[in-house]
Amino acid sequence: MKCIKLKCEYQTNPIGIDVKNPRFSWQIESEKQNIIQETYRIQCSNNKTFEEKKLLWDTGFVSTNNSNQIEYKGRELSSFQGVYWRVMVETNRGVSAFSEIAYFEMGFLDTEWLGNWITSDVKFQAKDQCPILKKNIYLTDTPVSARMYITSLGVYESEINSNKVNQDILAPGWTSYNNHLQYQTYDVKDMLVKGENTIAVTLGSGWYMGKIGFEKHGGPENRYGDTVALLAQIEAKYADGQSQIIVTDDSWKSDQSAIIFSGIYDGEHYDARIESSKNYDELASVKIYEPENQFDIVGQITPGVRVIDTIKPVELITTPNGDKVLDFGQNMVGWVKVSAQGNAGDEIYLKHGEIMLDNEFYNVNMRSAKTEALYILKGEGIETFEPHFTFFGFRYVKIEKYPGDIDINQFKGIVISSDIEYSGMFKCSNEKVNKLYENIVWGQKGNFVDIPTDCPQRDERLGWTADTQVFAATACYNAMSVSFYDKWLKDLAFDQLPNGCVPFVVPDVVRDSRTSSAWGDAATIVPYTLYRFYKDKKILERQYHSMKKWVEYIRAEGETETLWNTGFQFNDWLAKDGYGLTTMHGATPKDLVATAMFYYSTTLLVKSAQVLGYTEDVAKYNNLAERIKQTFNYEFVTKAGRISGETQTAYTLAIQFNLLDDKNIEVATKQLVELVRREEHRITTGFVGTPYIAHVLSNNGYNEDAYRMLLNEECPGWLYQVNMGATTIWERWDSLLPDGSINSGRMNSFNHYAYGSIAQWLFEVVLGITPDNGFQTFNIAPKPNPLLGFARGAIDTLYGRIQSAWEINEETITVSVSIPCNTTAKLYLPEVCQQDFKDTIQFENVDGALVIMLGSGNYSFTYSNKDIKALK
Repeated sequence: MKCIKLKCEYQTNPIGIDVKNPRFSWQIESEKQNIIQETYRIQCSNNKTFEEKKLLWDTGFVSTNNSNQIEYKGRELSSFQGVYWRVMVETNRGVSAFSEIAYFEMGFLDTEWLGNWITSDVKFQAKDQCPILKKNIYLTDTPVSARMYITSLGVYESEINSNKVNQDILAPGWTSYNNHLQYQTYDVKDMLVKGENTIAVTLGSGWYMGKIGFEKHGGPENRYGDTVALLAQIEAKYADGQSQIIVTDDSWKSDQSAIIFSGIYDGEHYDARIESSKNYDELASVKIYEPENQFDIVGQITPGVRVIDTIKPVELITTPNGDKVLDFGQNMVGWVKVSAQGNAGDEIYLKHGEIMLDNEFYNVNMRSAKTEALYILKGEGIETFEPHFTFFGFRYVKIEKYPGDIDINQFKGIVISSDIEYSGMFKCSNEKVNKLYENIVWGQKGNFVDIPTDCPQRDERLGWTADTQVFAATACYNAMSVSFYDKWLKDLAFDQLPNGCVPFVVPDVVRDSRTSSAWGDAATIVPYTLYRFYKDKKILERQYHSMKKWVEYIRAEGETETLWNTGFQFNDWLAKDGYGLTTMHGATPKDLVATAMFYYSTTLLVKSAQVLGYTEDVAKYNNLAERIKQTFNYEFVTKAGRISGETQTAYTLAIQFNLLDDKNIEVATKQLVELVRREEHRITTGFVGTPYIAHVLSNNGYNEDAYRMLLNEECPGWLYQVNMGATTIWERWDSLLPDGSINSGRMNSFNHYAYGSIAQWLFEVVLGITPDNGFQTFNIAPKPNPLLGFARGAIDTLYGRIQSAWEINEETITVSVSIPCNTTAKLYLPEVCQQDFKDTIQFENVDGALVIMLGSGNYSFTYSNKDIKALK
């Protein structure tokens, strides 16, 4: 028995933490079953010896089964202090030794940066040329420890002695720059040497001052400022205890880099002929820069954007028009790394697109985004190029210029994403469903580029709030997404207007005061989702004021305080129930959607207040929720239980959010099923209804209809996209029409993850895994159906790996589960199973189900499938 996977603030051995009292978590590993932690003991020390006099904190044995969110309460920590820590546990079945030693290190706490913001004094011909800032330094000895703390206005890439420092791409990342800016901390000990060293930092416009936003298709520039600048500090420590600090000041030098243009939307141009060969003394000066805005500089809390994969092209296509196009076989996000040999001035020019149309390269759906990469050779042997400060969403690359014959082996697809841990797994007997799940994961990776974006390719790439909230639970099943969303939620609270209005996109670069139901509801849905999955009370507490402001904003918006019937609404965006109408807003009444979401947000606010102990708010908002429910039924539900609009989404929202009186639930469910069967199980919901409809069917006695909706291969439907060759999730159900033509080319993304929310149903219904108490307790209630022969999957939680699987044959169903240590699960099986193994287990019957309490370990149950046969 041992403690493994020690984490501090969700990270392994992090450096540069700004949290004064960081939180710890660990997992317990044991071959024994039914392991429950009874006590833990944490020790924190200034060194690895853990001598008593060096201890910063020794908890002694604390009686609790909690192994997550344990807050440091030792001696006060100071800026840049390093701390070693370890943990041991006593369980009901034995005692562990102390774990292997973990480490964390503080960043800037109450300490001020010693340097100044600096910017280049070079006058560039074009605004988007990228300056390079340099500093030669002399170290008196070889350092035993060295850290580089760095941030920028714009984005940066740093080197020490020609070694790249930051593996993070597009650092310092995109935040609400007017409020806070991230810095990164890097270990640079092995890059620095005794004697002469050269630091070089290249700056790009990035989101800070490049084109961003969709106004006039491309957005105005200088959203946050008009000057790129650098702030950095290096501290090198020597064996004798002395240290040397290097900061950004007016002693640095500057020059133009070979990046002659770079932008998020348009791409990058690199002229290798002007790579700097100047002596340090020949470089231009820098100047001190004073940012116009006052903002906090905070340590990075989420994994940065990094290279996560490399893909080789699968084919070089010659189109009917004679164009040369590379097919990478996967709609990906990143860029192409290319090598070539030629003369000085020869060019490599690449254009990026997601699809081929009529066997020709197509990128009209990129709109004004040029999505181009240009490399001008210097003519010195084999040269290799990849962009620095941009990214593309693409599967196909049109090679417009290339010196010599094209060799497919000289091109590599570099895949980037925020480097979070992907551990979710789903497999079943239907390969098209497996491909669908693979597409969902690729969509998440491509749209998790520092913020949760809507799409990664066209002149948009924004943090749309609706896309984020509908996909949040799926994202948490697929990957450890907590710190990624934590960062984004801070920006949501910063950019929320004083009256509580939540903007369409976060960070807010649209800057108009409009909002919409289901979009602004990200303020309540995402924080509570994180609490369900990770039991992070700290995030919930920080966001609570934002959640409350949002609910109060809606209360003030409607004609009455319980009906939201005013203002702009996206409604059930891109629903296919418009019955021939050209609207993209769907046929569900917008007031119904808005009021239903109002009720849902209010109930989440109540649940959050209960968690946080805000008893007055619990009573106040429970009362509000009940009155919203009464209004909803008065406005939108007939006495016979029919719902206004008669759409899949209208019935789905009313049932899912528990808005109906008990007498009308069965009627409404039957009406929904009738609508679904009338469409031959084609889904007609849009962004709002899609996350819930399969859950409503499965959880209300119509599980087979939910399976048939999943397995429908006609348009609209998930497997229709798979049949049409999709490798990510599309923005529209019919982004490609059945005849292969494009649907409305200018707003048509082939990498939009919103409809990928069906993966939540795969995990929660097909596999049956749902969180309770941050997965320290949880339910496994699979709902098998013979339309699939088997299904199996897994997720990694803060406590360990949960697995669920089932398989059907002619006579039996076998359900197998794995439960991690220090957790307990309730396994729900059909009540008929009781007769098959009632003598071997302890169980209880709840609402027609056999409920088995399971501690940690691996279990398998086989029972007759006669109850399933009845569904055939």
